[in-house]
Amino acid sequence: MRSLDLGLIGNCSVSALIDRQAQVVWCCLPRFDGDPVFHTLLAAPAAAPDNGVFSIEIEHQTSVSQAYIDNTAILKTTLRAEGGAIEVTDFCPRFYIRERIFRPQMLVRRIVPIDGNPRIRIRIRPRFEYGARAASITHGSNHVRYVGDKLTLRLTTDAPIDYVLEETAFKLAGPIHLILGPDKTLSEGPAEATRAFGENTAHYWRGWTRRLAVPPEWQEAVIRAAIIA
Repeated sequence: MRSLDLGLIGNCSVSALIDRQAQVVWCCLPRFDGDPVFHTLLAAPAAAPDNGVFSIEIEHQTSVSQAYIDNTAILKTTLRAEGGAIEVTDFCPRFYIRERIFRPQMLVRRIVPIDGNPRIRIRIRPRFEYGARAASITHGSNHVRYVGDKLTLRLTTDAPIDYVLEETAFKLAGPIHLILGPDKTLSEGPAEATRAFGENTAHYWRGWTRRLAVPPEWQEAVIRAAIIA
């Protein structure tokens, strides 16, 4: 049985479970109760990553740590290996635009090298119709489209597209960004969009938690439970 020591990210529109290896093990789209396009939570632990996977792997991993940014639903996973270390930041955007809540059907992932010369591999293999159908794939210079009969997902990224498509290991020389959501072109580049979405989402959650009436006892645990409820 797989470990249930999982992090939860979400924005009250979509959500995802992320394990301590920075793998999205469960995510339903286009709603949190919809089709589980990523579903390795149900796979045998010894099985190699196959279909329904969204993973970020570091070669020769030695240790991991994982924690939320204080008073937010933003999750950080640190993967350390013999050749270096990376930090993966995961969240679903949620904030106000013109006094209306913005909560797109979107997962945002930022990968940053924090030590040495780490080599990573990105695997993205969504499945549709409850795992019955593989996606048809098309791509451009900075995006990949995963096409199903009823749903098309677009990955916008500044990672090398060929490496993503071929699941090739490569040296992570600087930050890269992965934005998976509706089949629409972003108005900004992936780095700019990730930074803006992340800053606004952190500001939203911290403002939300400040309004909670929480007693001093077990305050951290109660705030965390309230955020993920």
